[in-house]
Amino acid sequence: MFPATWSRLSRLAASIRGQRTLSLFSSSGSSDWSKVVSDAEKIVGYPTSFMSLRCLLSDELSNVAMHVRKLVGTQHPLLNTARGFVYDSKNNLQMRGLIVLLLSKAAGPSHVASELLANDMVSGIYPSQRNLAEITELIHTAFLVHRGIVNLKEWTTSDGPLKDMEFGNKMAVLSGDFLLANACTGLAQLNDTKVVELISSAIGDIVQGIYSENNINAEDGPSDGVDVASWEEQTFLSHGALLAKSCQAAMQLAQHEKEAQRLAYLYGKHLSLGHKLNSDLQPFVRSGMGEATSFSLSAAPVVFHRQIVGRERWHQQLQQAKTLRNQPDYSKLLAAVKSEKGVSSAVDLCGYHSNKALEAIQAFPSSEARSALENIASAITKF
Repeated sequence: MFPATWSRLSRLAASIRGQRTLSLFSSSGSSDWSKVVSDAEKIVGYPTSFMSLRCLLSDELSNVAMHVRKLVGTQHPLLNTARGFVYDSKNNLQMRGLIVLLLSKAAGPSHVASELLANDMVSGIYPSQRNLAEITELIHTAFLVHRGIVNLKEWTTSDGPLKDMEFGNKMAVLSGDFLLANACTGLAQLNDTKVVELISSAIGDIVQGIYSENNINAEDGPSDGVDVASWEEQTFLSHGALLAKSCQAAMQLAQHEKEAQRLAYLYGKHLSLGHKLNSDLQPFVRSGMGEATSFSLSAAPVVFHRQIVGRERWHQQLQQAKTLRNQPDYSKLLAAVKSEKGVSSAVDLCGYHSNKALEAIQAFPSSEARSALENIASAITKF
């Protein structure tokens, strides 16, 4: 089931236009963010940047890394993804796993869990929940690697030799499949059919989310036909479902009741949506910016702006912002979007999801783990 689903995702990702840069779980740009994450890592017992180290240092992946070196000097996205595994001061690669561990510790043992099971806990977390956190990261990493497949129809000589780009695509497919296979093996070893169902459905959600994005970009152009409600739905599928369902699965592994599972799911869902809004808002709220850097025309502020001004007016603004080379002038587009309430509306929606995430964990006992989760939810509203 998993390999076939992921193979489909790979084909869809390769056809997405303009996806040359990747975000692992980009920070909000606030200096508070790194401190929040660092403090949270101490609570769960170890730096989660080493969560998938056993897999990443395996002989098979070491061989992959040696082959990836052949891409040095090209613009293939797999290089940047690989660099991020070694060192990345701006992104937190293991945020999803960290949140799963924090929620596991915040919830603690359930009333129906046996005393023998409770004795297996380390730092207030079951071994199965730590395994789930690793599995979540492996699936997310496999997704990132597959998203780095280059659409060779858009290849230019500045990207690097065509043969190298083709080789990079093959390596992206193989290494992503390898990570996914390890995740599937670990998932089966958890021996919980509901957890398997949850995580497999999350992979299906990712496929559906990417498929929807691809259809919109191919048929109507960026952001056309997308209102805020559909933006949220697509964003949840492609960016939030894995975290939300992993949080729910962590409660299932500890035999917590359905209400605790529901609240954990809601925390993961709203945190993911809020974090994506924060990321989309960065080019629009960054102070002291001169010439605008490029941004996605499907970013939340653009979607809000298009909904406010209407499709016809938005197309006029797109045409007015085009350069002689028929490329968008992002400075003009930025000014157009900031002239209306698209940015402030996206900021308000980010605050809404932050508050809903905070609300979801109030039923959990007061603890340092819950405080860390509250700090993370609050940090996504800081730009």
